[in-house]
Amino acid sequence: MYKALLMIACLLLGSCKVGVEHYAQEQPRLDLVAFFSQPVQAWGLVQKPSGEVVKRFKVRIDSRREGERLILDEHFVYSDGTRQQRIWTLTPDGPNRWRGTAGDVVGVAEGEVAGNALHWRYRLDLPVDGRHWTMDMDDWMYLMDENTLINRTRMSKLGIEVGQISLFFRRMPSGTP
Repeated sequence: MYKALLMIACLLLGSCKVGVEHYAQEQPRLDLVAFFSQPVQAWGLVQKPSGEVVKRFKVRIDSRREGERLILDEHFVYSDGTRQQRIWTLTPDGPNRWRGTAGDVVGVAEGEVAGNALHWRYRLDLPVDGRHWTMDMDDWMYLMDENTLINRTRMSKLGIEVGQISLFFRRMPSGTP
């Protein structure tokens, strides 16, 4: 009875958030270096809070190791024909923790892995209609199997949700162009 009341209160208040440690026992275990050890393709979409899809995109991700650092070279193609490249540099920051930088990331991204999940937070400089907005990004990634990773991102400005991103990653066989 107590747990049910607590869950109802969390749902009503919206303030009870699950931490990454909640997924510590989930399998398969997410190893970022292993997952990105071969080319990855991804497909995604950007939605308004209403659910309306405003953009669709495909991404090709090539990666390499430089010492302890993991470099992810992402090439985006959007449904309107525009293209974008983002190069992430990820660095281990203690057990199960990562820090990341990229050209359009403001400051440093911080992430934590537990079980099959990665919780990743950062601020992104996002061009919208000729202006630049700094958005707070709250990413949750879940490893489904050794080749499939699902990402759900909440995008907010001043604490107000302005959009969501859903992204599905698939590791490609070695040697795939």
